[in-house]
Amino acid sequence: GKMAIPTPLSRLKVTLNSGKMAIIKSGKVVIVLAGRHAGKKAVVVKTFDDGNDDDKRFSHCLIAGIARGPRKVTRGMSKTTVEKRSRTMKPFVKYVNVRHVFPTRYVVDMDLKKAVDEADLASAERKVDVKKGLKKIFEDKYLNQKDVTSEKKATGSNYFFQKLRF
Repeated sequence: GKMAIPTPLSRLKVTLNSGKMAIIKSGKVVIVLAGRHAGKKAVVVKTFDDGNDDDKRFSHCLIAGIARGPRKVTRGMSKTTVEKRSRTMKPFVKYVNVRHVFPTRYVVDMDLKKAVDEADLASAERKVDVKKGLKKIFEDKYLNQKDVTSEKKATGSNYFFQKLRF
C-alpha cells in the first residue's frame, strides 16, 4: 500500500481549480491586497461564494478590519495610558473580491456577525454606528487578550492586532 501517497496533492489541485476558495471562512484573519486598505488586516465576517445579483458577479466576502492600529505600549506605561493608546483603533467594513484578500493561517474568535448587520451597511449613518460597535469589540478584544479560549485563537488575535511589517 505504498502507492496511495499522491492523493492529497491531486485533491488540492481539484479544490484550487474548481474556483471555490475553501480557505476563506468567517473568523479567518486576512490581509487586504488592493485598494486603500491594502496591507491592512481584517477578519472575514461572511463569504459569498458565487456572487449575488448584478452588483457583484464574483465571489466576495464582507470583512471588518483595522484601518489604524493601536499605538505602541511599553511596560512602564500606566494602565490609563495603555487604555488611552489602545483607543486609537479605527475600524473599517468592506465588501471585497476574494482575489483581493490574502488568507493567513490565523483565526480569531470574534463573533462579528451580530455587530455587522448587512442591512446597516447600505446607509452611511448606520454604517458609522456599525463601525462604532466594531471599535468597541476590537478594543475589548485587544485589552483582554489574556482570557482567550484556545492557544490558536490567542495567537490569531495577537497577530490581528500587530502591524504588518513590509
